[in-house]
Amino acid sequence: MDTPRAILHLDMDAFYASVEQRDDPALRGRPLIVGGHPKRGVVLAASYQVRPSGVHSAMPMARALRLAPDAVVVPPRFGAYAEASEQVFAIFERYTPLVEPLSLDEAFLDVTDSLSLFGLPGAIAARIRAEVAKEVQLPCSAGIAAVKFVAKVASDVAKPNGQREVPARETRAFLAPLPVGRLWGVGPKLEATLFALGLRTVGDVAAADVGLLVEQLGDTGHHLAALARGEDDRAVVPDRQAKSIGAEDTFAEDTASPDVLLRALHSHALRVARRLRRASLKARTVQLKVKLSDFTLLTRRKTLEHPTDDGQRLYREAADLLARLTLTQSVRLTGVSAQEVVGVHSQLGLFVEKEERTGRLNAALDAIAERYGQGAVTPADVASLEADTEEDEVRRRAGAARYDVVRRES
Repeated sequence: MDTPRAILHLDMDAFYASVEQRDDPALRGRPLIVGGHPKRGVVLAASYQVRPSGVHSAMPMARALRLAPDAVVVPPRFGAYAEASEQVFAIFERYTPLVEPLSLDEAFLDVTDSLSLFGLPGAIAARIRAEVAKEVQLPCSAGIAAVKFVAKVASDVAKPNGQREVPARETRAFLAPLPVGRLWGVGPKLEATLFALGLRTVGDVAAADVGLLVEQLGDTGHHLAALARGEDDRAVVPDRQAKSIGAEDTFAEDTASPDVLLRALHSHALRVARRLRRASLKARTVQLKVKLSDFTLLTRRKTLEHPTDDGQRLYREAADLLARLTLTQSVRLTGVSAQEVVGVHSQLGLFVEKEERTGRLNAALDAIAERYGQGAVTPADVASLEADTEEDEVRRRAGAARYDVVRRES
């Protein structure tokens, strides 16, 4: 008989909000929302103190503020979150190389081959959480199981700042009483369908006739039946390589002005290029993102002949993609992303001398920006965007017009 795997799901609790409360003692214990524009933005994180009001991540800010009018609202500081994430993942990787990140604050770990070094799975999870608390000063929850799906559910059940272990033999008993909405892939529409079939708990789905599920739901029936029985043979796949780097902003008011749209794209492209250079990466593909006033999302991509980390090149390609669109409505949001990223030494361009000149120029501009701020040297057409005060830069990145607390982005 095969020995069950030991899978951990580690999830930072209210990550962005916890970082803000860690770094600002005045925010500790207070209902806190990390989010964007009060009318057009969304909640990026909600502290546990504000959640009893019904506020949760991805909720429109306008609704969140109606539910919790006394909440403190702060802008996101993505640099601070990225730094904390790196510290947390460095701790994860002390225990296994098999770390599969799902986001900045969440990962699966396969510690099956680490048991002889560090002890039982629950003990490993406890050690990791203790080290995160001591070294990064942030709370972390853990789920421990033989499969990824169950580990994820277990960490959800353990929140906040706890851990739950589900031995392989207890998997079905653990899942059975949970609502069907806990199954991956079950949204409101599918949940209603399952309710109509008399299936309200995971145990109901596990006990249901698979043929009936497939007849009613197609291939999804097989998927749900397997998950309900705790069957999930997916491996933990380590992958820390960035797949894309992007920048986007929601306009304060919808616009159809070509000049405004191009200035925004130029700003996005310059920000993306700076991030590429900081990470020693180049992009093979540029993607344009445009969200219309009715929330229709348009994306267009172009693969480049040679990878680049040059903001002007990214801008020209994004502007060309925009010119090819027929816009029938005003625009709510624009974005530019660098995709299919590769290391800077992965491929030499044919025009090496020109690339070296561009590289030297960008390095000089980066050095100036590092010392004097992003607005020190900037193209004239985006000066009003790029040369804003630091406070406005932070607000613009979040699509925000006003915050109760404004701090330096780290």
